[in-house]
Amino acid sequence: MSVPDELLGVHEVAGPADMEELGRALARRLEPGDVVVLTGPLGAGKTTLTRGIGEGLGIRGPVQSPTFVIARTHPSLVGGAPLVHVDAYRLGAAVELDDLDIDVARSVVIVEWGRGVAEHLVDRWWEIEIVRDSGGRGVDNACGEIAPHTLALDADAPRTVTISRRP
Repeated sequence: MSVPDELLGVHEVAGPADMEELGRALARRLEPGDVVVLTGPLGAGKTTLTRGIGEGLGIRGPVQSPTFVIARTHPSLVGGAPLVHVDAYRLGAAVELDDLDIDVARSVVIVEWGRGVAEHLVDRWWEIEIVRDSGGRGVDNACGEIAPHTLALDADAPRTVTISRRP
């Protein structure tokens, strides 16, 4: 497992650009077989972090939320591992993740909403929890996104990102 000690712990992230930069820093240490479980509320920055990871890995993009397709595989443009970006929000059980037939051993796998679902893929994984203080302004809509008229209010709000090894 490639989790470097210097990236473990709590990070204060000022905005989307810093979230992407944290993703690029993580990407420099990710290896095939690594699984990253992302947890946080809607609009916290999970996909923004994944976008930075994708840039750092040199994958074909763009990285977008896979909410409606469940999983997207982004091949490497630089001869590295592909990035498999999964949104487990609509999965009912871990067995449904197995049905996706992800080549974990040869890929870097990012699972949004993966807590309680993705852990069985490997013995050890990274867990990243993102917390944002929206001040009660962000309103989730039925499509699973922050309503456009409130998105700007929280886009640059600071986030607290906690990175840990599991187990």
